[in-house]
Amino acid sequence: MFTSRLKEVHTTVQVALDAAVARQPEGPLRAPMHYALQGGKRLRAFLAIESAAIFGIPEAQVMPAAAAVEALHAYSLVHDDLPCMDDDDLRRGQPTVHVKWDEATAVLTGDVLQTLAFELCADPVLGPAERRIALSLALAKASGAAGMGHGQALDIAAESATDPLSLSQITALQAGKTGALISFASRTGAILAGEDEGPLSDFADAVGLAFQIHDDILDVTGCEKAAGKRVGKDAEAGKATFVSLLGLTGARLREGELIEQAIDALSPYGEEAENLRAAARFVISREM
Repeated sequence: MFTSRLKEVHTTVQVALDAAVARQPEGPLRAPMHYALQGGKRLRAFLAIESAAIFGIPEAQVMPAAAAVEALHAYSLVHDDLPCMDDDDLRRGQPTVHVKWDEATAVLTGDVLQTLAFELCADPVLGPAERRIALSLALAKASGAAGMGHGQALDIAAESATDPLSLSQITALQAGKTGALISFASRTGAILAGEDEGPLSDFADAVGLAFQIHDDILDVTGCEKAAGKRVGKDAEAGKATFVSLLGLTGARLREGELIEQAIDALSPYGEEAENLRAAARFVISREM
């Protein structure tokens, strides 16, 4: 059930993203934008759509927000892959944007994908202006100096630090780099409905951390073909990770505990949140 639903979301969100790119003026950035938006799990879009379903908001109404979070995520990946950042040449099983084109094109592609996300958040389909403003503000905070951008800065600083990061420091880093955007996606429904974001925020905090722990596990146990990106880079660089600090068994135990916390946080929503519970379980069972 969950797998088929995730595939459905993947298809409908891809259609929305392709349409958003097609609306842009013809020029040298349209092809790399389209390229950067292909593939991926679309988990963030899924979280946005299913969080909205809890409050009776139909998929068609929330779709611009679901596409927005994926556009923002794609921008972060394009920039994260650059030589001045993580210097990766493979993403989602394909050459990274700066490899297929060049660094300047990759920088600009990331820039315009970021602005596209906020353009999508302004779509009247999402509802009254005050709801769209709240959504845009939440996305800005999740991706900016207090969210994803902050986490990325901490990650860069950690690469040249004298001492490896502690467990609490890695947790804080990943709460920004990975967790902030997952939190935004998970709270989308509550934001658009004008409802309490607390339970979904608690759900997202646990899922976001479990997601990163599982990524660290896959970096040790996964294969490049399944992951669609290079694996083993953290160990080669001597970076502290959840696996290096907790051990493989400890990391697996911790991610399991977090998913149970996430599922418990959804108790106020009853059966309406079953797809979100399935998404939480998927986070620590995926192979990519």
